[in-house]
Amino acid sequence: MSIDRPWSYRPESGHKEGQDLTGFTVEATDGTVGQVDRQADVSDMRHLVVETGVWVFGKSVLVPSGAVTGIDPGARQITLAFTRDEVKAAPLFRTDSETRDPDYLGRVDAYYRALPPRQPA
Repeated sequence: MSIDRPWSYRPESGHKEGQDLTGFTVEATDGTVGQVDRQADVSDMRHLVVETGVWVFGKSVLVPSGAVTGIDPGARQITLAFTRDEVKAAPLFRTDSETRDPDYLGRVDAYYRALPPRQPA
C-alpha cells in the first residue's frame, strides 16, 4: 500500500506520543527487517532507523513512520506495510546527517509515495 503521509504515524498504528521504540523488532509483510536502532520524533519528519543485520549486509535503513501499520508494545514488535525487498530498495541510508538532509529525505518521501497500492494482509 502506498502512503500519503510518509512522516506521520497512521492513527490505527497504535503509536503513542513519547513511546520509545528502540530495540523493537521490525516486520515487513514477508519477514523480519531488523531492529529499531533509533527513532526521530520531530513532528514533520518522524522515522525509524532500523539495523537490518545480515540480510542487507549489516546496513541500516531509514523507514518513515507512515510505513508503520502496527505497534505491539507487549511483543516489542512493529509491522510495516511493505515487503522486505521494498524496504531494501529504498534510497540507501549511510549516515545520520542524511536524517537532516532535505534532498535525501525528499528521495525517501518520493520512493514510499510511489510504491504501488496493496491490500492489507
